Formats: sequence, C-alpha cells, structure tokens
Amino acid sequence: MAGAERPSAIGQALLAISDQWTLLILQRSFLLHVRRFADWRDELGMSESVLANRLKELVAGELLRPVPYREQGRTRTEYLLTERAVELWPMLVEIWSWERRWVPRRQGLPELTHDVCGNRTDVELGCASCGRAPVAARDTESVRGAATFAQVTVPRHHRRTVRGEGDPLSYLPETFELLGDRWSTVILAAAFLGIRRFADFQAELGVAPSVLSNRLRLFTELGVLAVEEPGTRPRYRLTDKGMDFFGVFAFIVDWAQTWYTGPPDTDLRVTHRACGQPFRPCLRCRSCGQALSRTEVHFVIPKRVTASTPS
Repeated sequence: MAGAERPSAIGQALLAISDQWTLLILQRSFLLHVRRFADWRDELGMSESVLANRLKELVAGELLRPVPYREQGRTRTEYLLTERAVELWPMLVEIWSWERRWVPRRQGLPELTHDVCGNRTDVELGCASCGRAPVAARDTESVRGAATFAQVTVPRHHRRTVRGEGDPLSYLPETFELLGDRWSTVILAAAFLGIRRFADFQAELGVAPSVLSNRLRLFTELGVLAVEEPGTRPRYRLTDKGMDFFGVFAFIVDWAQTWYTGPPDTDLRVTHRACGQPFRPCLRCRSCGQALSRTEVHFVIPKRVTASTPS
C-alpha cells in the first residue's frame, strides 16, 4: 500500500495476525512445533483449502518461511517461524495467562514451567526499560498520533469463525471475540486510550454504527466493558477484566512498531510513568521474579480431547 493508503504499523500488524485460524496456526507452531501441512490440518481440524490460504498469507507476511525437505523420495515443504513471528511468543503467553485468570473452561489449560526456577507458574507484565513489575494499564500513559487509527481496519478477507472449546489447547471463543477480529481489537485499543462514548468511537475509528453497536454490546456481555451513565449517550469503561487485557494490547503495539513502519503521525507512544521511559513490555515469572526467555519456558500439555471441525 502506498502513501496515505498504507495503514499504521498497528493496522498492518492486525491485518497480519487478527484472524482466528492464523493465531491457532502460530500457536501450534510455538506450542507443539508443528511445521507441516498435514500436521496442522489434523491438529486443528481445518479444511485443506483454508489451511493452504492461511499458510500462503503467513509466508507473504514473512511470519512463516517455506523450507523444502525430502520424504519417501519426494520433495515436500515445511514451514518454519521467522524471526518476526518468533517475537510474538510473549503475546501468545499473555493470552494464555489472561484466559487462565478470567475465562472459565471445562478443559484445563496447559501449565507453564519456568525451567530456570523449575516451578509451574504464571506470568506478570513488566517494564523492560526499568525492570519493574508488575505493570498495569494505569501505570502507563499513551499518546497517539493524529492518524493512528487511519486505515487500521481494511476490508476483512475471511469470514469470521468462532471455534468451540473441545480442544484444551485452542483459545476460547471469548478470547477470539477480542482478538480474532480487527474491529474488536481496534475498539478495545481505543478504550485503552480513553475513548468512552459511542460518537467518539465512531469519529475516531470510522466504524459503521451497526458494527460498533454490535461490538460494544458484545463487550458488555463478556464483562470487558461496563456501561456508565446509561441512556441516550452512555459511557463505556473498561472493567477489571478488560483492563487486564492490557498486556496483550501492549505486546501487539510493541511488536507492530518494531516490525512495521506506518505513515507519519500514526505511531502510538506508550510511556511507563514510574521510569518515564518508553514502555517495552516483558514477561516475568511470578514464582521467582526473573524475566522470561522463550528458550527457558515450556508448557505441560493436558490430556487431549479430539477437536471438532468448526462449521
């Protein structure tokens, strides 16, 4: 995309990852080291045409790298995570942690083990600039450019698909309502930036009234937003559950502005109030307090339940 038509860095990042199948493909790459077509197909129960389309997009977006290999005398292709994709790992862990705290589920989540201290643990959000933790949304200040949300929500390429919870490894539909749809993610981001009224959401984002009404209603039903001053001009505020999604939002912003370049005046600057430095999110082990490295943690997978194919 050229010039003014190019989305902000955040918009480009959401275009790359705010799709339910895409998130699950990346998650299985991290969690189970899946790298071959048939293994993703069988693991996720997705059609071959949908899988082929998403893999093509992930390669084009430089999130997966195709590598040929030989099997039974034939040359086949496997897909490896690129450096850009590897940098998404803390966001995926933060999603797991948020679900652990806020979303009841029948099947147990994987357990995170920190190999350095040897404990099964949870994570907390910290500031890589000063080393302090925990950091919450209220501990930061965000300043957006005048055009931060311009062209963020380009036309959706795919029909939305909400999966069930038969598979303990898959994110729940509630999580996908917040993250697996670009409009939802952008509306939630606007709420973190202090936008409260319907008209202000619409003016800032350029979202259709019907879409905005649907998402705000859904967010209140999920307990992520609460309505203040009900009536003709209600105000929406983030609940504790919604505020706690800040860690996911912070990692998306940091990753986006590290790997993508948007037009002038589209960046979002997040500052950690305690140190006055740009907020660079990191994960810390709740058991020992050390910063977590991707190579020093692993998940203990619960007993699997066969995933059903979504309609």
